Amino acid sequence: MSRLTARFALVALVASVAMISAVAQAAAIQPFTAHALRAAQAKGLPVLVHAHADWCPTCRAQDPTVEALSRDPAYARLVILKLDYDKQDAEKRALNVRHQSTLIAFAGARETGRSTGVTDPMAIRALAATTLR
Repeated sequence: MSRLTARFALVALVASVAMISAVAQAAAIQPFTAHALRAAQAKGLPVLVHAHADWCPTCRAQDPTVEALSRDPAYARLVILKLDYDKQDAEKRALNVRHQSTLIAFAGARETGRSTGVTDPMAIRALAATTLR
């Protein structure tokens, strides 16, 4: 193998490992708990809370975009917490959530935005991006 071919192979290997590492670090969607929210906020992490109801067609329309965020390396640090709209009444009150399909963005402890009923992928991504600033 020539020196140039070996160098190219090494660069390709390093790039592949970096891409795999970035994908492996993508955020998982977690069930909402007050403790998980406080812990992420205490670390200054970006957080997206999704007030979700299984029966809600708008929530289901939001799901693919929220799931895509969880796999996007650009949002690898984003903590995504799924609040069960039907079962977590105290948590809804604490966050002032009045409707299912509400998305709340936090940069650490600071709320950076919220939306209700928005299904446009670009709008959801824009809301999530406010957590990264």
